Amino acid sequence: MNKSLSIVFAFVVAAATFSAQAQELTGDAKAGEKKIAMCIGCHGIVGYQASFPEVYKVPKISGQGVKYIAAALNGYKKGERKHPTMRSIATSLSDQDIADISAYYANHGVVDGAALPDKASEPKGNVAELVKKGACTSCHGENFAKPIDPSYPKLAGQNADYLYVALKSYKVDGTSTWGRGNGVMGGVAKQFSNAELKELASYVSAQQGDLKTVPQSKFR
Repeated sequence: MNKSLSIVFAFVVAAATFSAQAQELTGDAKAGEKKIAMCIGCHGIVGYQASFPEVYKVPKISGQGVKYIAAALNGYKKGERKHPTMRSIATSLSDQDIADISAYYANHGVVDGAALPDKASEPKGNVAELVKKGACTSCHGENFAKPIDPSYPKLAGQNADYLYVALKSYKVDGTSTWGRGNGVMGGVAKQFSNAELKELASYVSAQQGDLKTVPQSKFR
């Protein structure tokens, strides 16, 4: 088994173990709508930019998978993801709050019947080799919008600069304020130079997907 496939296999096993152990909570999207005041100041403004650890557009989260949103918030809450602002917000949330907020954003801005391509566009230049090396579609889907496990993120159409910063964060070890402690994604990201990660981020961002930023009413 080559290195990339070994990483993918480990990723799937880890996710299955987490899913088996995690307590399932049913989220209420209407309840979640009343709990997002701390979210809309960044994620409810089109083009809003964060400034730590560098300037980048915050991720589009409307239309993201419900289990991935919950997994990300729990990652910040547990300190596996070390962004100070997000950690502060996540630690203030109960498990039910996280379930409700996740349900809200998973349904926010979704267009019924909207179709996505089955496969991503053909990568140009050396990007095809980078995608193959990282075994990216093995987990995130052939179109980067239908991950094989609902706790994995949809990536198609996500902001390129955010994807780049997120990928780099998996290469960071031993800091208290920045980085992501995911051994599988760390193993994937560390195979690439930052220039290669930027190429991957640009390609994935250009794909058609469900993700969007929907302006909240107070910001329209």
